[in-house]
Amino acid sequence: MKNVLVVIGSVTPPGRLRRAVEEGAERLGQAREVDVRLIDLADVTIAFADGRPPEQLGDDTATVVAAFEAADAVVLASPTYRGSLTGALKNLLDHVGVGALEGTPTGIVAIGATPHHFLGVDRHLRDVLAFHGAFVTPVSAYLTNGDFADGVPSTAAAGDVDALLTAVAELAELVGERPGVRFGGPRPLPRRA
Repeated sequence: MKNVLVVIGSVTPPGRLRRAVEEGAERLGQAREVDVRLIDLADVTIAFADGRPPEQLGDDTATVVAAFEAADAVVLASPTYRGSLTGALKNLLDHVGVGALEGTPTGIVAIGATPHHFLGVDRHLRDVLAFHGAFVTPVSAYLTNGDFADGVPSTAAAGDVDALLTAVAELAELVGERPGVRFGGPRPLPRRA
């Protein structure tokens, strides 16, 4: 069984993004032998990244970082804030050790008010994930206000989320079947030192 970690990178009360990703994660768990763990940053307390080890922070940081280390695959979901990912998600990723995501199949789901910002979260998260050496899917899922009616994702939006989650799970299976094979290129620069 593969462990897929899904992180909702917003500290606001659950909304459309969580619903879309949560429903997709549930369908993924039912369709495949995949254990999906969803962590919503609105439900946990993550300290500011100040260089201390997560175990010394006295909140949920160490538990969430450990979930990254245990995951066979990761999906990061973020609303678009000022044309980028949320500060809360970036802060969490600053706690995650470089080796935790190295070679890990990773997908990105973003939501924004309009299609105009569809690359904001994607681009900035790819920069951070490249630092970590994650194996990121070539395309992310992007949702807009128009993809929802009364908070419920449209068939097309749900299909995009499902396709991304399935791709990440399939990548995790591929990586698991080929131990010792490096996926995603050379080791990240911080790990080569």
